[in-house]
Amino acid sequence: MGEVGKLLLGCIADDFTGATDLANTLVRSGMRTIQAIGVPASDTGIDKADAIVVALKTRTVPKNDAISQSLAACRWLKARGALQFYFKYCSTFDSTPEGNIGPVADALMAELGLDFTTICPAFPETGRTIYQGHLFVGSELLSDSPMRHHPLTPMTDANLLRVLSRQTSAEVGLVPWPIVKRGAAAIRSSCDDLRRRGVAYAVIDALEDNDLIALGEAGADLKLMTGGSGGAVGLPRNFLNAGLLTERSGPERLPEAGGTAAVLSGSCSAATLRQIDEMRKAHPALKLDVAALSRVYESTLREVMAWVLPRLSRSPLIYASAPPEEVKKAQAMLGAERAGSLIEQALADVSKALTAAGVRRLIVAGGETSGAVVTALGIPALRIGKQIAPGVPATLSLGEPPIALALKSGNFGGDDFFLRALSALK
Repeated sequence: MGEVGKLLLGCIADDFTGATDLANTLVRSGMRTIQAIGVPASDTGIDKADAIVVALKTRTVPKNDAISQSLAACRWLKARGALQFYFKYCSTFDSTPEGNIGPVADALMAELGLDFTTICPAFPETGRTIYQGHLFVGSELLSDSPMRHHPLTPMTDANLLRVLSRQTSAEVGLVPWPIVKRGAAAIRSSCDDLRRRGVAYAVIDALEDNDLIALGEAGADLKLMTGGSGGAVGLPRNFLNAGLLTERSGPERLPEAGGTAAVLSGSCSAATLRQIDEMRKAHPALKLDVAALSRVYESTLREVMAWVLPRLSRSPLIYASAPPEEVKKAQAMLGAERAGSLIEQALADVSKALTAAGVRRLIVAGGETSGAVVTALGIPALRIGKQIAPGVPATLSLGEPPIALALKSGNFGGDDFFLRALSALK
């Protein structure tokens, strides 16, 4: 199969926080993992990784762009000898009616010459479970959860088979939990049966971490698997059992970045709104005026920086997060795409000004926001450190100056997440 020291697992993630989430899962399971920001221009700093997660920003871009970028990442990983591939999407299956999960998965299977793979966005540690093909967020169906109000990818259907079937012409089947709970051999047998019947995608039920570990064992010989970060938790053990991976105790200790800290938030999730309320009790906070940004962008940005710079010693929060009714109002005024791009651009520009002023620790909430910030800062890759909260590790950028980052998916973390992250990043 390969030898110790070679690239074992090549991962393609459709957003930046999801990529960090996956890298966190792999590091905690013993794999040396680097998160690349886009397809790397060189192998410098990532040549000794067991796993590489290529972070893309393809969740909401046009379908053909998502396919093109994902194939470029796949081919880069193929050229470096990856033995297995993993396509990572959100644990709430975030997508538009047209995609991009189905179209990208179709393209990756064609690129790798495959006719079958698994679908499992479950992440029980954060309350995402799948039963009879239906995705739950805590005790609620996905379609009843706050995700139904997402400004870019409102999820109004919890049936994963139905959602995916709208995005692909391939057959979609189910491995139900009564089979999954019997373990890896039963999952593998069920997948083989579905494949013989012409099913290309098998949605895998999962209610607890042991189900995902069994799925990982069952997928040892699958060239491609897809899912949330939790769906990859069992894969490192396969490489260890095959003698291709050296057992490790956990994540590395990251060097300290120093400097001051700040929090940037573009996420409008209910969890992030609670975290903002908690953060504001102890730290200065400024809400961006999206309408003003649309009218006089440069002068509004100057006003933001004039406010924030004297407060850097107190770890300020700059946010555009808002409840659903405010989001709808802004979208009605500016259009959903323009409102979203204005927020991303503003927070990206703020991040550049902050780092120029000596900020070396950044907490960023929201997948789209994180992508905009990391891209604006020109960060090529991230080293992965200890977990701050489920799905969110501390990270450190490669290159100079090193910047400590916590990139948080909107729905992740407890109410005190921002405060905990400020304490965790050094």
